[in-house]
Amino acid sequence: MHPLISASDLAQAIQQGDILVLDASMALPGQAFDPQQRFANAHIAGAVRFDIDTFSDPDSPLPHTIPGQARFARLATERGMANTKRIVFYDQDGMACAARAWWLTRLFGHERVQVLEGGLAAWKSAGLPLESGPDLAAPAPFVSRPRYDRLHGMGDVLDIVHGRLPGLILDARSRGRFEGRDPEPRAGIESGHMPGARSLPYTELLDDNGRFLPAATLKEKFAGLGVTDTTAVTCSCGSGMTACMIALALVSIGAGAGEPAVYDGSWAEWASTPDSPIVCGA
Repeated sequence: MHPLISASDLAQAIQQGDILVLDASMALPGQAFDPQQRFANAHIAGAVRFDIDTFSDPDSPLPHTIPGQARFARLATERGMANTKRIVFYDQDGMACAARAWWLTRLFGHERVQVLEGGLAAWKSAGLPLESGPDLAAPAPFVSRPRYDRLHGMGDVLDIVHGRLPGLILDARSRGRFEGRDPEPRAGIESGHMPGARSLPYTELLDDNGRFLPAATLKEKFAGLGVTDTTAVTCSCGSGMTACMIALALVSIGAGAGEPAVYDGSWAEWASTPDSPIVCGA
């Protein structure tokens, strides 16, 4: 199943049934809005909320760290994310949160998962209907079958940095943060990047409508960064959110060697860990 779905194709799929649409919106650093209120005001008919912070480890000091599989399965069951259903995530603004929800759900073994390309804006642009009102999730059993090969921790990334593990780190943060010129949005950590990492701000993967660039353009962009058919890619960002946009783009065009991995702790963990090697400059 292709990881992206257009607004028109989603509208047709909803008519056919056996599909669950989830709004995964949350406010990213620099944004200030209430995603729950926006959902209540207007959402795709039948959609339910997927709160990324709820689907996180409540005991982790890092932002929205992946939960244990039992927690994910319980919450997914409450949301009605049955393994038999086709699942589509969307964002009220952009696609980054939906990409995180897509990656997280696939991490725990559900493969029939897609992202609405262009988010809710694409749905509205297509003139498709919206509804207002509360979240009416109907529980349905979810069984977790983790795919931890899609996840990297700090030890894995250290092995790549020190040449003990082959791979290429692609960083989705802004170029200013990557090069150490701009401050991080989270207090107490310096900017810069991991040795050997390459900068790929996730916004550079998108066109003016917030949709991914054509596949040929994406392939050329990734190739220019050194991604080949034998390259194992690790995606990183500030806190593991927008890194999933790189992973989504790679999977959508079939680039790299197998599935990309996401470094869940990302820069929030790396820069707050003593003695982590940090490089500034391009």
